[in-house]
Formats: sequence, structure tokens, C-alpha cells
Amino acid sequence: MKKPFKLLSLHSYLLLSIMLLSLSCARNPVTGKRELSLMSTKKEIQLGAQSDPSIVASFGKYEDAKMQGFIDRKGQQMAAISHRDKLKYEFKILDSPVVNAFAVPGGYVYFTRGIMAHFNNEAEFAGVLGHEIGHITARHSAKQYSRQQLAQVGFIVGMIASEKFREFADVTQTSIGLMFLKFGRDHESQSDRLGVEYSTKIGYDAHEMANFFETLGRMRDQHGGEQIPTFMSTHPDPVDRNQKVGELADEWQKKTGKTNLKVNRDSYLRMIDGLIYGEDPRQGYVESNMFYHPEMKFQYPVPRGWRTQNSPTQVQHAPENGEALLMLQIAPEKTLREAADGFVTNNKLKPIDSRDVRVHGLPAKAVIADQENPNDPNATLRILTYFIQYNNLIYKLHGLSLEKDFNTYEPYFLDCMENFKKLTDQDKINVKPEKIKIVTVKKNSTLKQVFTDSGMATDRHEEFAILNSMRLTDQIKSGTLIKVVSK
Repeated sequence: MKKPFKLLSLHSYLLLSIMLLSLSCARNPVTGKRELSLMSTKKEIQLGAQSDPSIVASFGKYEDAKMQGFIDRKGQQMAAISHRDKLKYEFKILDSPVVNAFAVPGGYVYFTRGIMAHFNNEAEFAGVLGHEIGHITARHSAKQYSRQQLAQVGFIVGMIASEKFREFADVTQTSIGLMFLKFGRDHESQSDRLGVEYSTKIGYDAHEMANFFETLGRMRDQHGGEQIPTFMSTHPDPVDRNQKVGELADEWQKKTGKTNLKVNRDSYLRMIDGLIYGEDPRQGYVESNMFYHPEMKFQYPVPRGWRTQNSPTQVQHAPENGEALLMLQIAPEKTLREAADGFVTNNKLKPIDSRDVRVHGLPAKAVIADQENPNDPNATLRILTYFIQYNNLIYKLHGLSLEKDFNTYEPYFLDCMENFKKLTDQDKINVKPEKIKIVTVKKNSTLKQVFTDSGMATDRHEEFAILNSMRLTDQIKSGTLIKVVSK
């Protein structure tokens, strides 16, 4: 039996309150003001160190020694003049085609190869680098944590499917537990200011940062606002961002007295020559409603019109209405029985059916199970999973929907699972990714004419113009370096 609580005296209560306030308030390194914070510097560092392996595993690391050396040098140079120069910063390039950069607490900063492809000079990169370091130095992560606004990501099912699947642990979390932050516009504005300050202090023209935000806006407009660049979805666009960044650049150039600030266009373009552009088909791709994985040598059909998201740890397919989800993962277990039993146990599922089957000659096990929602009996998930043994691995193909919708989607699930098979077509196996190629314009002409002369598909001219941060009608001088895309 526990001892009863004793009432605190007023004096003791006031003393305790003061102690709690002193523990929960920290001085912001950027503003110098004391503010509520439930995350200490030590906790920030721990969270970053815990998240980093999951982030790299989820996206994959892009291996390019020249580019990695570049972001390391510039990152450490900028970290040294930042408001939190004592943190140990790490900078990494992720093997993802999405256009994004983000930071997590403790000094970890990430750039996707997709955003590296869309920068057109070192100054644009430096501005975004400063922006991300700004999120760390201004302790935006800690503020979000203190307000309990951290979002659990893993690999977000909500990006392609309905929120109703978020509670399915094996699918939505993939044992990652990554804390990913979506900042508000106030935080974005402050990070813009810090990005201008930091990039100016290390000698870059911060006006180029505004030009890059214009490129992001053009990407959004090209798709009618429907496909927002990932950077813009995780970094809400402050009002009049481009104009304000330009004004801040003028202000910091005047304040520092720096002249002849660097842009370094040609050196940046030469560095990214050969960078993979867009999806890398070697990691899996959809063509004519068939998913192919050239390196692991398997294929299976995908329902027509379903969207696909691919990562190193899993592949997801979902219809536009988000009422169902198909997912491919690799099981950690060594046998079909262990994989099936572990799946049911780990996700607290109620088994409905389990049987041994063969899929195009491969040993497999089919399991149907429910995940009940104690708060809503109408929100029970029904999951069909095929565990397929192939090339010394066990592949898990999940098909899930609400129980009431399962009969509608079961034929789609079965078509995918029962037609998983070995990939033997050498044309599909030997597919090559598109890559950035830097070419020198040979004569004065419009950008459109340059693309035409380079054999670029006409229907992609606007895409490539945005990639170069140019307009198709721009006059390009002989000797200018530009990006084209080829295999």
C-alpha cells in the first residue's frame, strides 16, 4: 500500500513552482529570450541520433563523394558561424527524387538528390542550407515538441492513402519511429531570415535563395497546384516570401559590408553532372500497370490508376479514394510460419484464415486477419497478406481496407499477390535511370531551341526549363552551361 500524499505548504508549493519554471524555460540562442521548452539540448541530440539511422534506412543514402564533400564543407563552415556552433552537425544526401530538405533536432540536416538537381548554383544551395540550420539554431524542433506537435512518420501512409490506416503498426510505422517536423509560417519566416544571414556571412549572394523559392512555385503551378513540391508541403510558404528574402539579402549585405558575393553557377552545375534525376528504376518502377524490381528480379501487377510510392524499405500502392492499400515489405523472419505468426502477434490481429499456397511455383502462405478498433466497431481493418519465399527472402504483400470494403478490393489484392513472380525480361532488368547532363550551348539561341537541338521530348520542355530556373523564351548565349536529361 502506497503512503498517502501530504499537502504542500504554500511556501513549498511556491518553491516547487519556481524550480519547475527554471527547468522548463530555456534561452533561445537566436532571439536571446527565455521561452517554455520541454526538450533540453541533450534530448535534442539524443533524438537526432536516434532518428538518423531510421531516416537513412527509409530513404537510402545517395553515394557521391564529390557532392558529399561539398555539403560537408559548406555545412561545417556555416555551422561555425551559426548561433549554435557547439553542436556536432551532420549533413547527408538522401537517395530520393522528391524535392526536399529538412532538419531534425541535434544538428542533422538532409538534402534529397531531387532538391540537389533543382539548385542551379552554390548560392541557392547555401540559402536553403542556412534555412535548415536555422530550424535547429532557433530550436523550432524543441518548440514543436513542447507543444506536442511532433508527427509520427515512418513512411507516411497518409501521403497516398486514407488516415484510417495509420493505426496499423506493421504497415504505417515500419519500426522507424521517425519524428518529422512540419513547421508553421512564423518558423519558416525566421528560418528564411537566418538562411539569408548565414549564407551572406559565408560569402554567398542570398538573392539566389529567393530565386530558388520562385522555382518551387513554378513547379507547383506547372501541375495546377495539385502536386505541391515536398519542400513546400513541409515548409509552408510565408506571405511575399520572395520579396522579403530579397529585402533581407539587401539588408545583410549592407550590414556585413560584403561585396562580390559568390553565386558559383558553373562550378555547381559541373558538380551535379551525372546526378540521377527522378525515380531510379533500379529500385523498382511501374510500367504498363506492372511493378518491376530489376535488382531483386521480381514483378507483380498493380491495379490501373493506383498511385505508387517507393522507398528502400517498402512499396505502397493505393487508389485515389484512399480506401485500400497494397504494400510490399521484406519480413525479418527466416521461415514462412515464423513470418506469419510474428505478423499476427506483433500487430495484435485476430486470425480469420491461414493456408499454405504456391505462387508461380514459389512456396507461400496466405493469411487473412482483422485488426479491431475498440473505439469504433465500424473501423475494423481486414488484412490479406501473402508471405512468399523467393531468393532466400520472405516477401510480405499486404492488402488492407476496412472490413466493409474488403470484398470490393480483395480481387485487386489477389491479382497482385497471386501473380508475383520472377523477373526474367532483360529489357526490364537492364533499364537505366535518367541523369542530369551538363552541356555547353554551342550558339546563341532560345532555351526551347537548345532543348530541341539536344533531342529533349517536347512535352517535357517546361519541366526542363524549371529545372534550369529559366524560361523557354530566354535567350541563351553561346558557351552557357545548362542541364539536360538523358539515360
